[in-house]
Amino acid sequence: MSEQTVNQEWKPKFNPWLVCVPLMVSAFMFVLDETIANVALPYMAGSFSVSYKESTWILTSYLIASGIIIPSVDFFSKLMGRKNFLILSIIIFTISSFLCGIATSLPMMILTRILQGFGGGAILPLCQSMMLELFPVEKRAQSMAMFGLVVVLAPILGPVVGGWITSNWSWPYIYYINIPFGILAIYLAQKFIEDPPYAKKQKNVYIDKLGFFTLTMWLSCMQVTLDKGNDMDWFGSTLICWLTFFTVFFAIWFFIVQFTKKDSLIDLKVFKDANFFLGTMVQIIMQGVLLASITILPQFLQSLMGYDAFLSGLAVMPRGVGALSVSIIIGTVGSSINPKVLVVSGMVLLSISSFMLSGLNLEISTINIAIPNFIMGGAMAMSMIPIITLSTMTLTNEQMTNASGVQNLLKNLGGAIGTSVITTIISRRAQVHQHYLVDNLTATNNVFLERLQSYIGAFMGNTDINHATELANSVLYKQMLLQANMCAFKDAFELSAIACLALIPLLLLLKGIPKKQK
Repeated sequence: MSEQTVNQEWKPKFNPWLVCVPLMVSAFMFVLDETIANVALPYMAGSFSVSYKESTWILTSYLIASGIIIPSVDFFSKLMGRKNFLILSIIIFTISSFLCGIATSLPMMILTRILQGFGGGAILPLCQSMMLELFPVEKRAQSMAMFGLVVVLAPILGPVVGGWITSNWSWPYIYYINIPFGILAIYLAQKFIEDPPYAKKQKNVYIDKLGFFTLTMWLSCMQVTLDKGNDMDWFGSTLICWLTFFTVFFAIWFFIVQFTKKDSLIDLKVFKDANFFLGTMVQIIMQGVLLASITILPQFLQSLMGYDAFLSGLAVMPRGVGALSVSIIIGTVGSSINPKVLVVSGMVLLSISSFMLSGLNLEISTINIAIPNFIMGGAMAMSMIPIITLSTMTLTNEQMTNASGVQNLLKNLGGAIGTSVITTIISRRAQVHQHYLVDNLTATNNVFLERLQSYIGAFMGNTDINHATELANSVLYKQMLLQANMCAFKDAFELSAIACLALIPLLLLLKGIPKKQK
């Protein structure tokens, strides 16, 4: 019997669902931290006496650090054993969470967030690969239903939990909350998780130093470019031009090294598997749509509708309810439904919900936000859970750790690119709509004149005619800016809807689960 056959027949000592508990706890903790700090940034900026733009480095540093470590999980798993590497990652993440909470300056906060990113970056791909290996192919839909629930639900809950904690306690507690969960995850992981033969510590493990260096430079330059590009007018900034150049340069160098070296940092041969390649491409765009919508909808509610951080996060909560409901259904009956049908249906519903959000206006009620968000949450769970199973079902267990690392790296990049693209679109389209709408604020527009006279009459009771006219024009101009920004958000949601529909032809090329495995 071959070594590969022995490895494939490996079974965990404990019940697989019991082993999933520490994996779920640690993965949820990491994914939640990707968005929980977003609503607390203004409070952190005030505590550190810095501007809001400077405080965004708290998010950027975390994303860079986690992005660097993700594709290296296969190497570190071989170096120290996968179980030991996971436990070490959780320990680093938990300790650095405490250090984030006691940070007294922006430089200290950035350093601790980098440490937190290094600790947390490996958690998600390790948990994904372990949960896939714990179950036979025919039961992976159920395990991925649990994993997908974490991936979809945690970033949605992040702004809600972060807003509530910040409003009722203070921002350090968004990091302190990780400590008890981290300790629990460490204890359960030590007790229940074991390494299969192919994931144990190996001797004479070689590190691809050049690959690690080029990867670090590529991801660092790219993340800074995406995060700061819109604020710095993209290629109107010399710094962004140089960062873009180095991003492309180090990316090309990195892939050359990976293709030409025998012991490379990551094994790109997994992309020869058609399902893995197509499934990963689909997930990149899906992640971009998910994170972009999570970013811009609270922004729409806060900047245009007057919601505070907690209420805007609460308004997005139905998305979590939808994701939870569909995840339970898929975990129960998902194995009896063709996963390709689920994914395509999910993408269609995701497109429909995005089109519904594109119909928002400044007079909407909460129910107009809740319904499309519920549909979007269900659609994300319906599409994201089966696509993970489809993309990895033709890989061997030995390939899972490396494949999960590569896949999660590319998904992170997709999320960063999607967020950056959608933010830029909103900024640019707001200017375009403002250009056209301002033409209506003229003396030849009877509607404008009637509204102007109405406001002048309202202000006349407290001031003279000249000041009242100035105030009336100012109010109307601000209303025009609100309308221009609202139209820009509508354009962004329409683009997301179109992107979802464009993915469907790719989905049809995926192989389904063989009948004998269903």
